[in-house]
Amino acid sequence: MRLLKFGVMVSSVLFTCLPAIGAQAGECIKIAAAGDGPTKYIATIMSTHGLDNIIEARGMKGRGPVHTTCKPGTFLVECRSSQTACK
Repeated sequence: MRLLKFGVMVSSVLFTCLPAIGAQAGECIKIAAAGDGPTKYIATIMSTHGLDNIIEARGMKGRGPVHTTCKPGTFLVECRSSQTACK
């Protein structure tokens, strides 16, 4: 349980906004978020929920599938999720 709390405490949500190639109607950008945790499952949840929070905070809606990749680190697993979002 301590490790889980540690993973949640140190989990970070990073976001990067890049112009979407071939954007459709309205303003669309590609948004990415990173999350880390002691397991792949927790890191995936942190990155996808962070992505949802960023998209919602910008007043946008996700369009298309969410792409997630994970890499194991020394102590934590880091996952990055991205999705195209439009206004």
